[in-house]
Amino acid sequence: MMLVAKVAVVTGASRGLGRILAIMLADAGARVALLARPSTELAAVEAEIGPGRSVAVACDVADPASVNEAIARVADLFGGIDILINNAAIYSLGTIETISDADIRDQLAIDLAGPIYCARAVIPHLRARGGGDIINLSSESVRMPFPYLGVYAAAKAGVEVFSQALQAEVREDRIRVSVLRSGRMAHTDGQRNWDPATQRAFFAAIEKSGHAALGGNAAAATASMARAVIAVLQLPRDLQAELLEVHAF
Repeated sequence: MMLVAKVAVVTGASRGLGRILAIMLADAGARVALLARPSTELAAVEAEIGPGRSVAVACDVADPASVNEAIARVADLFGGIDILINNAAIYSLGTIETISDADIRDQLAIDLAGPIYCARAVIPHLRARGGGDIINLSSESVRMPFPYLGVYAAAKAGVEVFSQALQAEVREDRIRVSVLRSGRMAHTDGQRNWDPATQRAFFAAIEKSGHAALGGNAAAATASMARAVIAVLQLPRDLQAELLEVHAF
């Protein structure tokens, strides 16, 4: 229960890693704000954690007004904020030549602008608590960009550079900014909307390019990746994990 009395905000909390993270943070003693677009899945996470320990807050991280409203509501409900975990992300499949305008726009808005909007909104609340943590989720795609996922990789690379700049700005406020660069995880649903023909072309392309072998076949358990995030939060306050890459062993 090392996070007792802490207030954590998790974006993309309705499913996947965000859902598991929210549950584990609550189990560690934190009160958790679950930010995501409204859905039965989001309501189910709130119910699973239980009243008083979590609150579901409707939020579109691509919309700065929605983000500002959601963060203000969390601070009002819980009396402050200590932790922000920028987890929400999408990854659309397509070559740079063929990917649609909407897919480019949505990935950059959610995967890159979203963490910036959320960090900007939460900084005053972390400062008011005398410090806190911002953890931005990134991807091994930054280190080895895959064909058909170029926009996603570019957005995550932007998140890592943004995190470095942000840390330089908020260090004196005792706010730690950490990047967790994740390898492939099992039981995620990011591929659920992929077009089957494009998906087949993607797998053929990464076999040809060698990326399939580079990425390996192992996938980390989602719960294990969530534990890695929580381990970063539990570091002594005189230590920081500026960039931590974690993948299946």
